Amino acid sequence: MKTGIIGLPQVGKTSLFGILTKAHLSEQAYSNPREAHIGVAKVPDDRLDKLAALYNPKKLTHASVEYVDVGAIGQEALKETAYIGHLRQVDALIHVLRAFENDAIPHVGPIDPLRDIGKVEFDLMVSDLGQIEKRLERLEKDLKKMKTPELEKENELLIKAKTHLETEKPLREMEMTPEDKKRLRGFMFLSEKPMLYVLNIGESTELGKDLEAAVEKYKLTEVAVRPNAGASAICGKVEAELAEMSDEDAAEFLSAYGLKDSGLSRLIQKSYHLLGLISFFTAGEDECRAWTIPAHTRAQNGAGAIHSDLEKHFIRAETIRWDQLLEAGSEANARAKGTLRLEGKDYIVQDGDVMHIRHSG
Repeated sequence: MKTGIIGLPQVGKTSLFGILTKAHLSEQAYSNPREAHIGVAKVPDDRLDKLAALYNPKKLTHASVEYVDVGAIGQEALKETAYIGHLRQVDALIHVLRAFENDAIPHVGPIDPLRDIGKVEFDLMVSDLGQIEKRLERLEKDLKKMKTPELEKENELLIKAKTHLETEKPLREMEMTPEDKKRLRGFMFLSEKPMLYVLNIGESTELGKDLEAAVEKYKLTEVAVRPNAGASAICGKVEAELAEMSDEDAAEFLSAYGLKDSGLSRLIQKSYHLLGLISFFTAGEDECRAWTIPAHTRAQNGAGAIHSDLEKHFIRAETIRWDQLLEAGSEANARAKGTLRLEGKDYIVQDGDVMHIRHSG
């Protein structure tokens, strides 16, 4: 699952990508502003860290998210085949918004994240509208030759999507059945992708409070609660400094700002959940590991995330919530207390479950 990072020029987008993925991009990498850069970020999870403290495993493996820095966005960029191709391939978008003052970094007009959201959303919707209109022209010709239920359903859905876009609302806010979503999947519409708005704020002595208040201060509260959307805030300057520190120094640095965790950690977790993903864990002396699955996944399909043979030969899943396991102190104690339970193939895996798969393979 990929998350694309977009934004207008000079918002700190590529710097954020570098901090997120610890990718050190060369000057040459910046020479082509339309080139996409891909990197992977570890999903911070203190639940897994606490399980690792209990088991002291040889190996600890966190979940991960793939990020793509797709270059500064705009109507001109969206006319370029390569650029729009990179954008279509991602599953969700992070829109980085400038909310910092810096005379050394040029900016047209006053700092206004809400205005910037409107501008970029408009460009994405115009791109989708153009794609829909072309397809409807083709469908009109095809339907004259031969009417089929499938073509008629597609035509009806695209007319609905066109009408929705013409009200200046992105497709992610349009009500759709699972069948509708499946029918539109191949189009990879840009305004349909889940969106996380990320405010890049300036450094301050009360950064903890400023980060907490940023979404409300810049009037993003309403856009953040829309369907398939969210909002967060970071301070890119501080995150860049944290990225160069040891864990111990970083914890001390965060504490001085009145922060428990970095804005980056919250951003990664929010983008992970925006993709509709959850984590379940396997825990033991060899390895403690987070496994990534879509929310509402059955236990048998979840087992397939570990290995296809476990899905094929699935019998039962020994399951316990991570906090119940910590409270019990061991699986043996949890079994004695009755908190370790056996679940069948149709059990819906919950975020934070610790599972051991019983199989016949």
